[in-house]
Amino acid sequence: MPGFAVGKALNLGYPGSVSRSADAIITNRLVRETDTENINFGDAVVLNSDNTYSKFGAGGTAATFAGIAVREVKQSTDYFAAQGFYRPGEPCDVIVRGSVTVFCNVGTPTAGGDVYVRVAENPAVPDGVVGGFEAAADGANTVKLPGVKWKTDKIDANKVAEVTILQRNNP
Repeated sequence: MPGFAVGKALNLGYPGSVSRSADAIITNRLVRETDTENINFGDAVVLNSDNTYSKFGAGGTAATFAGIAVREVKQSTDYFAAQGFYRPGEPCDVIVRGSVTVFCNVGTPTAGGDVYVRVAENPAVPDGVVGGFEAAADGANTVKLPGVKWKTDKIDANKVAEVTILQRNNP
C-alpha cells in the first residue's frame, strides 16, 4: 500500500520549538550588546545582572540559568542556515517554564531524568559542546539544571529531545 506509515517514527522537531504550550511561560529580553556569540534557538540562556540574556557558556551556573531560547515570534530568515538565532542587541524569546525541544549532545535521556549543561570541554567526551545539553553528568565539566527534566526517553536521529522546565529559575 503506497504511503503506508504505521511503525515509522517522525523526528521530534527543531531545537527551540515549544513542544507543549499549555504551561509555557516565555519572556523577552535583549541579548547583551557586548556579547560576541549569537543565541541559537534551543540554547540554554543565562540572565545577566543588567536584565539581558546571554548564551550559557563556561561561566554559566545553576543559579544564573534562566531558560531556553525559543522560536516564538522570530523565525529563521536564512533557509540555508542550519539553525535560527538571536544576535547581540536583539530581543530574545526564552521559555522559562514549559516544554521545549533541544539538542542532547551526550547520553540518552530518560523520562524525568536530570538535565545537564556542559561548562568545560573534556577530551574524553568528544560530543560534549560547552553550553550544550546532556543527559549524563561529567563531574565539574557539567552543571545540573535546577527544575529541568527530560520529558521522555525519546531522542531522534538528529539528537533532538524534549525537556521540561518545571519551575522559573530567574523570573
